[in-house]
Amino acid sequence: MSANLEKFRKALLSRGSASVKNICRKFAIMDDDRSRSLSLEEFTEGVRDFGLTANEMSNDDIKAMFKEINTNDDITISLDEFLKAVRGNLMNEARLNIVKKAFKVADKSGDGVLTVHDLQGIFNTRMHPKVKNGEWTETQAFEEFLRTFDTPNQADNKVTEEEFINYYTGLSASIDNDAMFDLTIRNAWKI
Repeated sequence: MSANLEKFRKALLSRGSASVKNICRKFAIMDDDRSRSLSLEEFTEGVRDFGLTANEMSNDDIKAMFKEINTNDDITISLDEFLKAVRGNLMNEARLNIVKKAFKVADKSGDGVLTVHDLQGIFNTRMHPKVKNGEWTETQAFEEFLRTFDTPNQADNKVTEEEFINYYTGLSASIDNDAMFDLTIRNAWKI
């Protein structure tokens, strides 16, 4: 975490933004166009609104911080990216262990990569609306599910343990309580 991001994080936290709910509120305040993402302009204005003056953080510093937070390299910061940046890596050892356990349960072949074949029997796609109406096959629904874990712009219908952990790191950022996170993972993966 850069010094500027740490400075911004402290400015947010000093205004009562320790919980996910409050961080989401701050994000919504910054999101002027209600697009559920922050442009560089909205982000810059938000940084200034949280009390970081040009003397404390230049516009170039803000641009660098924007790039640091924007992990998928598009033109906006998503709420997940914002949460991860502000809350930090919330995958403490207990959370990381349950995520790794879920990956092992899902990886039926034991090859370290989740595929459609691995997920059959673990993840039920029959109730997916597009499968029910005949628009997709179950395999297509599995493939779509796998894409949610893929690294942006690198979809391959396979999920490595690293991609699986990265996905759940994002989810972890939105769940304050360790027990609730544990239960969420256990229920999702039938552990």
